[in-house]
Amino acid sequence: MTHGSADHDPVLARVLAWAETQESVRAVVLTSTRAVEGGRVDELSDWDVILYVTDPATLVAPSEWLAAAYGPVLVQWSDEMEWRGFRHHMRLVMYRDGTRIDFTLAPADELAALATADRLPDALDVGYRVLLDRDGRTAALPPPTFTAHVPAPPTADEFRAVVEEFWFESGYVARNLRRGELFPARYSLDSVMRPTLLRMLEWRAETDHGWSLPVGAHGRRLRGALDERTWREVEATFAGAGRDDGWNALFAMLALFRRLAGEVAERLDLTYPRELDDTMTDYLRRVRDTGAARATGQGG
Repeated sequence: MTHGSADHDPVLARVLAWAETQESVRAVVLTSTRAVEGGRVDELSDWDVILYVTDPATLVAPSEWLAAAYGPVLVQWSDEMEWRGFRHHMRLVMYRDGTRIDFTLAPADELAALATADRLPDALDVGYRVLLDRDGRTAALPPPTFTAHVPAPPTADEFRAVVEEFWFESGYVARNLRRGELFPARYSLDSVMRPTLLRMLEWRAETDHGWSLPVGAHGRRLRGALDERTWREVEATFAGAGRDDGWNALFAMLALFRRLAGEVAERLDLTYPRELDDTMTDYLRRVRDTGAARATGQGG
């Protein structure tokens, strides 16, 4: 039983034709942007496909089915996750013609649990379209609410934890920039501080949109939610390879985070730890300026 036609989409048509030959594949569901009417897609957008199968293990170990499902494989990456005790196996595939399909193998028995769940998992709540249903079990699935990736207002403790993590990690950036250690400096800046900045950007954007804006994974849709001034400040937080580039990006990030966190605190009646900000900023400046003096022969 097919709920949504894939005839107009040659990629889905090929995947569906393969799935219909596999008795173990009981349902095929398209999710994410390509499943949503009016979703913003282009030639680089991938296809997110969930295969509900009777025994996922039969497709986990061998990889030949990936080519059979669409065409010659260029490269693939595998991962696993769990939803309410149901194991999901992800097979993210780049095909030789440039097509990208992200397959998720899920047990068919999960469909019954989805029908009675208090809310859909994010992978479905972002939007879905049933392409194949042999047993009619998807008919009971609730419609998506499209609230996945919509953050909730932070509690005072959550807000404080993000602020403290941001400022704590800034010390590592400064220390490693001073030593000329590029990899750890960039790790702290981009892998630790930037996610906290992103969280603050999301909170700030939501205060303008009533906590109803789906910002997307990794801030994918934030660009359209931010004013030009803020976006320019975001761009300034990305560093080049040079040490001065790193310092400039760090202090640009500090300034942006300080403004955003202050505005979020004011709008949500929270307290921004100004003393922590002032003390850490003074420390970071001293580390930077002492290192610069020594580099030019002015230090002791």
